[in-house]
Amino acid sequence: MITHLVLFKFKAETTEAEIQQLAEGLGGLPQKIEEIREFRFGKDVIHSERSYDLGLISSFDDLDALQRYQVHPEHQKVVAHVKAITSGAVAVDFEG
Repeated sequence: MITHLVLFKFKAETTEAEIQQLAEGLGGLPQKIEEIREFRFGKDVIHSERSYDLGLISSFDDLDALQRYQVHPEHQKVVAHVKAITSGAVAVDFEG
């Protein structure tokens, strides 16, 4: 099992409507991409100075499945929106 963890920082000018659009796009991915085994995301609730704004945790059977997810057209649509509304992201992919 591969766990994929991503943290996002929104641009200062990102609107709640844009964040809601992202949530809708992310929320639809598990029904569209069969490689996804687990998929959770949510907005930060603490808002400390080290916090990111949104976190995503997903799981895949193996690295090949994760790579198919990465290039899937539905995922790429969400990635395009993410790039438009975020100032940065960090990710880690690990076994377990």
